[in-house]
Amino acid sequence: MKKIVFSLFVLFFASQVKAQTIPDKAAQIKAAVLAAPQDFRKGAKVYGYDANGEWTVLREGSNEMICIADNPNAEGFSASCYHKDLEPFMERGRALKKEGKNFKQIFDTREKEAKSGSLKMPSEPASLYVLSADKADFDPMKGKVDNSYLRYVVYIPWATMESTGLSTKPDFPGMPWIMDPGTHRAHIMISPPKD
Repeated sequence: MKKIVFSLFVLFFASQVKAQTIPDKAAQIKAAVLAAPQDFRKGAKVYGYDANGEWTVLREGSNEMICIADNPNAEGFSASCYHKDLEPFMERGRALKKEGKNFKQIFDTREKEAKSGSLKMPSEPASLYVLSADKADFDPMKGKVDNSYLRYVVYIPWATMESTGLSTKPDFPGMPWIMDPGTHRAHIMISPPKD
């Protein structure tokens, strides 16, 4: 009987510790929208995690921006926001990752589906913003981030060096360049120099 009571206590304690590591909804939203330009923050849709650590919608949106809260199980801080036209592409990637697919399998599957038209890709350039920080600079319970770094991505499916005039690598820090040219995942990378 003592073993059963002890086991139940351990399970209860473990579940309480896990619940305490997930920031509340307001803190997750506050930190997630920091990745978006100021004009989009108030009305952005936000995905994050519930008290059990399950993926969920934290807030419905009223504009073109979708934000992803920091994953509490990942090291450091990372939040991202992207244009709603990228949602089919992003959602498909999340589904494939959940199935256990690796990066190449995810890329190949989405490439095939985008070419066939079963995966809808943006018809116009669509932006993604990624905000990151070291673990020491992030207070998850308050949604406060210090010393953060913001990089920018503009998806232009099927774009090439020739269609954009962009190199496939930056010649100096902060220079825009095109990654994955000629594919569904073609995008302009802009990584400002770090201090």
